[in-house]
Amino acid sequence: MGTAGTSKDSTGPGTDPRWLADRLTVVLLTYQCGHRIDRVLDHLTELGLPIIAVDNDSTDDTVAVLERRPEVRVVRSAANIGAAGRTLGYQHASTPYVVFCDDDGWYDRDGLVTAVQWLERYPQLALLNARILVGDAQELDVISVEMADSPLPDRAGIPNPVLLSFMAGAAVARVAALQQVGGYDPEFFLGGEEETLAHKLIRRGWQMRYLPELVMHHHPSLANAPTLRAHGMRNTLWNAWIHRRFRSAVRYTVFILVDTPKNRDWVRGVGMFVRGLPWVLRRRRPMAPTVDGDLRVLEERRFAGRRSLFNRVDPVVFLQPTHPLPVAAPPSGPDPERRPA
Repeated sequence: MGTAGTSKDSTGPGTDPRWLADRLTVVLLTYQCGHRIDRVLDHLTELGLPIIAVDNDSTDDTVAVLERRPEVRVVRSAANIGAAGRTLGYQHASTPYVVFCDDDGWYDRDGLVTAVQWLERYPQLALLNARILVGDAQELDVISVEMADSPLPDRAGIPNPVLLSFMAGAAVARVAALQQVGGYDPEFFLGGEEETLAHKLIRRGWQMRYLPELVMHHHPSLANAPTLRAHGMRNTLWNAWIHRRFRSAVRYTVFILVDTPKNRDWVRGVGMFVRGLPWVLRRRRPMAPTVDGDLRVLEERRFAGRRSLFNRVDPVVFLQPTHPLPVAAPPSGPDPERRPA
């Protein structure tokens, strides 16, 4: 793996204790986690960085727990806006970079220093994805294994495995890049929401890489996973028809419809996808053939492991191998998949 050099400044992380805090802010997304967020906050405050916690309209004591921490700046969303809460977070940051954190994980400080050095050395880099260690046993997440083994070629002169998507709660990002593309689309809520953000970054020429020195500790909470599986299916199909070239979109849609377990979530996901098609097709803008070809290379791995047509296995994780576990449940109401523009 390549190693970035030090900052252009005369001071650096080894000589100036404020070096990292002047450059990096933690953006923490929370929802209904008052009973377990203290452990996460203990680790995050040890980093010595600015912390912005965006709460997605929790109804438990999450906000009260956050407000007991003077190191944490709390931003309260007036509604549960899902991943768009991360956009609220970086909009309140005064540093050039942010590290995204969900309410079930934290980072090692040394890796954050390395990530900032990389972003300062390579101005084309929008985002670096962390190596994820799961649970108290610190087992390497299979997603990290896949990222480290990325077969995609580098065309930008930046070392390390090339990525076309990322884990929303395990990444360090350049605020200017996020601002340029508008951040997370609120219509996607949660469940693969980072995929369409990644495509927007790629369109603008930004690069993403996997950085194993950047370490994120993940202690998954599965409390909301069952409520968001249909959203994950809808979102991955929406992404295909917004961004992919026609033949690739058809190919991927067939795969998702066949591979996804046939249960209530499948039925609801298909219905949500179809209801949103007019909006999706109005936004349709197929990506360049080179990028679409790179995505097809990555898809071959998934296609090779396709499940049987009539499988009804109820998975715990989302459809896409790059999807994080959720940090919020969908909003209540008769049409929870529809989000304000």
